[in-house]
Amino acid sequence: MLEAAWTDDEGALGVRPEALLLTLFGDHVLDRGIAVSTGGVIAALERLGVGEHATRATLSRMSRRDLLRTVRRGRQAFLGLTGHGTAVLRDGQRKLDGEIVDRHWDGRWTLLTFSVPESRRADRHALRTRLGWFGFGPLRSGLWVSASSTDIAPALAELDLLDHAEVFRAEPFMWTDPARIAREAWDLPRIAAGYEQFLHRWTGSAPGELGDALSRRIRLGAEWLLLIRRDPVLPPALLPPDWPGTRAAALFRTLRHQWLRPAGELAGELLESLVED
Repeated sequence: MLEAAWTDDEGALGVRPEALLLTLFGDHVLDRGIAVSTGGVIAALERLGVGEHATRATLSRMSRRDLLRTVRRGRQAFLGLTGHGTAVLRDGQRKLDGEIVDRHWDGRWTLLTFSVPESRRADRHALRTRLGWFGFGPLRSGLWVSASSTDIAPALAELDLLDHAEVFRAEPFMWTDPARIAREAWDLPRIAAGYEQFLHRWTGSAPGELGDALSRRIRLGAEWLLLIRRDPVLPPALLPPDWPGTRAAALFRTLRHQWLRPAGELAGELLESLVED
């Protein structure tokens, strides 16, 4: 499940080790045809305040979930991405590189209605999680809406729920207010508060307080993904004035680019790599 990899601790300023590891692998392993030393990965997480035991336990869970695989050369272990892990990280990279506001909205909505039997409660929960990842919000019981035309069919097919859902493209009519739909379907104040906290944290701290360039870039990317997984990426017409997500996105892109080279140099020193066949 792609979106399930990005989960946060409610109320915590930090992020879970898995989110940090996924960001590390997304920055320094994805699409490079390499595996990296387990010891180097542990050392990188130690710089972020994650102990060896927690890192090893998280790596083990990620392997069981088919995100990572172990490659051995003699007595040394290296970690590479599986096909599923590659798909997860590419999906995360699309989120990282995507826009925070939809400036090309045509005024229409995607409506999805579904009815999943009680005997498939786990699939129903998984569907709701995936709908949130793809920018859908619950408007009424069994009715979810999105301002985008994202193709949700692959996620439905993966859960074998295509026969339990219907999708429509529509536009508001008569007294229906699009801005009210957005307020009802998404907790916009909570999303805005997350962006404000991000702005405060990353502008109110001296760089040295947040660690070296590698640690800063990993934490920055992991925190940003946790924020934008809640954001449906709405058009300006549906957002409150002076939406903080716009300012937060500009800061994120500036810092991410600023730390790209020094973070890469540090990663090269820490992460012994093995070119995969």
